[in-house]
Amino acid sequence: MAVRLGIISDPHIALPETIPTDYPPIFLYEVSIPAFEAAVAHLLELGIDALLIPGDLTRDGEILNHRWLSTYLQTLPIPCYVIPGNHDVPLPLGDHKRIGWADFPQWYPHAGYGKGAKHYYQALLADNLQLIALNSNQFSPTGQQMGAVDQGQLAWLAALLAKPFAGLRLVMIHHNVLEHWPQQSQSPMGQRYLLENRAELLNLLRSAGVTLVLTGHLHVQDIAYEQGLFDLTTGSLVSYPHPYRRLILQQHPQGGWQVDVESYRIESLKTYPTLSDLSRQWMLQRGAGFMVRFLTLPPFNLSETEAQPLAQALSSLWPEIAQGDTQVTLPTLPEPLAAYFAQFNHRAPAEYPQLRDNNTVFVI
Repeated sequence: MAVRLGIISDPHIALPETIPTDYPPIFLYEVSIPAFEAAVAHLLELGIDALLIPGDLTRDGEILNHRWLSTYLQTLPIPCYVIPGNHDVPLPLGDHKRIGWADFPQWYPHAGYGKGAKHYYQALLADNLQLIALNSNQFSPTGQQMGAVDQGQLAWLAALLAKPFAGLRLVMIHHNVLEHWPQQSQSPMGQRYLLENRAELLNLLRSAGVTLVLTGHLHVQDIAYEQGLFDLTTGSLVSYPHPYRRLILQQHPQGGWQVDVESYRIESLKTYPTLSDLSRQWMLQRGAGFMVRFLTLPPFNLSETEAQPLAQALSSLWPEIAQGDTQVTLPTLPEPLAAYFAQFNHRAPAEYPQLRDNNTVFVI
């Protein structure tokens, strides 16, 4: 029997009164609610057995936005499962506008957390399909937000994985556990999207035979594979190309599990009939500035003078990366930049030569 899962990541729900007006927002927050409603409606029309949201549910942890989403999820005819992203719990302690870190589970008792106070849980999506929902948002003793799985949670996970389970275990966590762009862990701009103690978590998951992890955070469509484990990350509904997914999981006749990945986009809304073009232009306008920062940091460490002309030439690259299955003709670049950026073009792993980022089928 197949299990159909909807995935909407990083919806960044933002009611109009919570969108700042004193500085330009970094994402198209004004489309968050209509885009979310449209994606949910389409997934329900396609047919799903549950909806998964791997973090960044809200713009920035606002009480009003958590209340809207929590209430909306209760109206749906299917079970929903959420985890926090870094934008959902930006403060160790809440204030009159935003929730605190410890408050998150109580907002979503109907979306995986039940009556528990822990930020992680497990749930059966079917008799032979277990969802393990992890929290990757912590605070240092000085109040610095970190992307890591704490030791108490790792101990809970180890005990859970030690118990026999005759089926597929599926993990959901906000931060990425595998690299989704070349040498991501060497880039300060890339490191923030990766789980800090991912090596420890990956060792635990691989030793228990876990092969599929669902992540968000990066706002790109990508499926990474390394040493028997897939990290399927889904882009954001408030940035180009406004994607969401449906996964169909079923036991394969020859053993293992077949994973059918279907990807969709919000290309237009009633109030934004040209949303896809608008958001692509939005991203392009910010592309040069992004690339300047990227090139002036490790591993390249160019001066701003050196980076500026190269950044202009590369400014159109990020929308192509964000939509997945990247295949672009790069401008003429000096080495080692030419070799590095060529790696952004999609290349399937040797073990799964047909693997794609958006619409694909593989067996685990």
